[in-house]
Amino acid sequence: QVQLVESGGGLVQAGDSLRLSCATSGTSRRTFIHLAMGWFRQAPGKERELVAALAGSGTNTYYTAAVKGRFTFSRDSALNTVYLQMNSLKPEDTAVYYCAAREDFIGNLYYTRGQYPYWGQGTQVTVSS
Repeated sequence: QVQLVESGGGLVQAGDSLRLSCATSGTSRRTFIHLAMGWFRQAPGKERELVAALAGSGTNTYYTAAVKGRFTFSRDSALNTVYLQMNSLKPEDTAVYYCAAREDFIGNLYYTRGQYPYWGQGTQVTVSS
């Protein structure tokens, strides 16, 4: 059973940066590299949406248009941790951010909530104007 724990959220001003971390447990390093990962966010009154995705067994990434060029998704296999570096934050980035995972051995990207069986508890990001 894969467990995910997010950290790194907080209150920042527009233009600032934050780095979210998602530490995984219940998986070996060998298994970790075969996890496809996703960062989702949910703002009050809105649906949970995919922000970025990272394929298992590779470096393929996807970013939603709203964050492309500002956010970077990366993986540290030595620490079984993934990161979302968020730069040039905007008030509209305010949301609870969730890390999600699924096993993947073919290097696919996954785009919908239903495709991820494992979820973290979320971390709040608030960007003031």
